[in-house]
Amino acid sequence: MSEARTSAGTSTSSVRSAGLLDELRPDPAGLHERLITFITDRPGHDFRYAIDATKLRRDLGWTPREDFATGIRKSVQLVSRQ
Repeated sequence: MSEARTSAGTSTSSVRSAGLLDELRPDPAGLHERLITFITDRPGHDFRYAIDATKLRRDLGWTPREDFATGIRKSVQLVSRQ
């Protein structure tokens, strides 16, 4: 599995994301990783998701307010309260 980096312009993995969900909202049925289906015709796609925010930074001066870990944490907490 690739290294999980969590700011815009870098990458994270589906397994890492599932681990965060396990921490934030445990499922009595088991680990969230069990819900991942790896696709054989696109090797690597399930191990790394990346966003290149270079144009956003360069052209618009955009910078992220959250990294992936804090953003997903806040999103899960918000949804859990509703």
